[in-house]
Amino acid sequence: MEEIKFIELTLGSHQIIHGYDENNKEIIEEVTAESFSKKVVAISRIKSISEKYILTNYVGGRWIYWEYKEDFETIKSKLLKE
Repeated sequence: MEEIKFIELTLGSHQIIHGYDENNKEIIEEVTAESFSKKVVAISRIKSISEKYILTNYVGGRWIYWEYKEDFETIKSKLLKE
């Protein structure tokens, strides 16, 4: 069985993409967090990282753009080590 690898991240507000409407426009739910909190995320769920957001997949075919507290280079180097 394949080992699941994880990364600890400090995540805050996020946008959940629920799919598309009849005009092919994304259906977005904005979630505002009062503060950042530490989470352990399966690396296999991470699809991309920008300087502001980490994109992960979610249940039911949804996607989540998370704001994160760490420095981009720090996260990038942690992921490249895995």
